[in-house]
Amino acid sequence: MSRRLSASVVIQAYCVGYFPMADHRGRIHWLSPDPRCVFDLEKFRPSRSLRQTIRRGAFEVRVNTAFEKVMQACATRVEGTWISHDIHRVYTRLFHEGWGHSVETWADGELVGGLYGLAIGGAFFGESMFHRRTDASKVALAYLVERLNQRGFAMLDSQMTTDHLLRLGAIEISKTEYLERLADVLTLKCRFDETRPQVELPWDEL
Repeated sequence: MSRRLSASVVIQAYCVGYFPMADHRGRIHWLSPDPRCVFDLEKFRPSRSLRQTIRRGAFEVRVNTAFEKVMQACATRVEGTWISHDIHRVYTRLFHEGWGHSVETWADGELVGGLYGLAIGGAFFGESMFHRRTDASKVALAYLVERLNQRGFAMLDSQMTTDHLLRLGAIEISKTEYLERLADVLTLKCRFDETRPQVELPWDEL
């Protein structure tokens, strides 16, 4: 894997099951965990309390209006973040190329939660999420899953397992099963946002 982080290298890495993370010194490491953490899109069900929050309309949900702000908020929510300057630079480039997307929750004109990731083929690779108000990131996740289901996506990859993701409904699958699913969903031609540039997989480069 190339030491130099670039948009094309990141896309190629995702297509074979790897993703980059930076250590505390900013050095890039390429990970492909076993087991892999994913959400089953068809079985995802928000909790009763979350459904009530959504029905109350406590947050306005927007898509792709504040990608860099979401990344910055995710990077500052914990000390020693893996979102280095290089990660930020490359994923911002991927956003402008049409691969990157953000789902944001707003209240009173303020960004209070959200998530970001990459859409490739029929897969959405979730990178990180944050919240400044209770349930703000969960509402963004529920909206993301609904959007993915509506647009024919078949995988939501949440990468590394955490207790928080498991409580939200994520499951673990083996790396072997993950790679088999990945190969299938990458053949799908799904559009996350029709207002963004149309992007095609660089199959000749893989």
